[in-house]
Order: sequence, then C-alpha cells, then structure tokens
Amino acid sequence: MACWRYFVSGKVQGVGFRAATRSQALRLGLQGSAQNLRDGRVEVLACGDEASLSQLADWLRHGPTGARVDALEADVIENLAPIGFFIR
Repeated sequence: MACWRYFVSGKVQGVGFRAATRSQALRLGLQGSAQNLRDGRVEVLACGDEASLSQLADWLRHGPTGARVDALEADVIENLAPIGFFIR
C-alpha cells in the first residue's frame, strides 16, 4: 500500500471539495482524509494501490463542479495506516 499527501490550491473551500473527494476516494477503494487548511488549500491524505492513487490525483487536478484548481502538489508519505476516509 502506498500513501500520498496532496495539497490542492485554488477555489477549493466552500464548494463541496472535501465531500466530493471523499466520494471519489471511497469509489476508488482508498483510505485517508481531506481537510481544509487555514491558508485556503485542501490537504488530502490517501492510501491504497498506485493505480487508484493516480486516478485520484487526476480527479484532484479538476475537482468537483464549482471548484477551480490552480495547483496540485503531491508527495509520498510513510507510516500512515488510516481506516476509512474522513473529512476533517
């Protein structure tokens, strides 16, 4: 299992981004969390197989209707073993 942390910038708060991300992650069989950050970004932690993580990253580049993604940063993280996918 691989784990990635994504930082999504743009118009990503107040548009249902976290809930839509959770739906996508669960559909892909991923575990982790999504939370708003004080600087206006959304942080997504996701763990699962590489193909599903790649699909989530592709989706995060656009987000749900109403969102505008300006940038997506991603890095590998270790020692994360979430159960389920949570909105924080």
